[in-house]
Amino acid sequence: MNNFESENEQEKLTTTQRSQIKRIPQRGNYDRETIYHILDEGLVCHVGFVVDTQPFVIPTAYGRVNDKLYIHGSPASRMLRSLIHSIEVCVTITLLDGLVLARSAFHHSMNYRSVVIFGQAEIVSNSDEKLTALQAFTEHVMRGRWNDVRQPNLQELQGTMVLSLPLTEASAKIRTGLPIDDEADYNLPVWAGILPLQLLAGNSIPDSQLSKDIALPAYVKNYDRLQSVVD
Repeated sequence: MNNFESENEQEKLTTTQRSQIKRIPQRGNYDRETIYHILDEGLVCHVGFVVDTQPFVIPTAYGRVNDKLYIHGSPASRMLRSLIHSIEVCVTITLLDGLVLARSAFHHSMNYRSVVIFGQAEIVSNSDEKLTALQAFTEHVMRGRWNDVRQPNLQELQGTMVLSLPLTEASAKIRTGLPIDDEADYNLPVWAGILPLQLLAGNSIPDSQLSKDIALPAYVKNYDRLQSVVD
């Protein structure tokens, strides 16, 4: 189980005009547990915001601690400099689980799990919370890594901006299952079904300057994205 699990994970988030799933609403899910599991399995989020009528969508890494999502980067980042002014932000995360191949081109689809979050980000100024967020970023990518590496020094902390986004206005949308064809198409001589997809780790590549005395950590050798979430 994630060390940063919410104490209120069984609760449902209150839906708003923005977070309510309108297109195929039966695929909507507002359970904290479901939303947080998707967040914890994902690796990259896309942050959408508008500056002077110009929309931007920026991909970035993230981490979750309880009921907050954290993003970080250089203080010179346009995205972070914009978000500290309390503008509205929309963050999305998508996990692709499979290609759904139907008998007609129209009914092809994908199986997926996605989360959309709305709100206003706040700068993290408390040093303890900032360090906790940086730990969450590291552990989110590779469980067990934080205790092996050198901790951020004062210069690195000062050179990193961290923003938090409350997980209070969010929803998940999930598609599972087989293709749904028109009744008249089920007799067509066309293969139909699902091609499952998943994120798999390849063979690790040691750094060229790595000492031969340093063994490959078990958490790298046995890395499994899904297993790192459910443990």
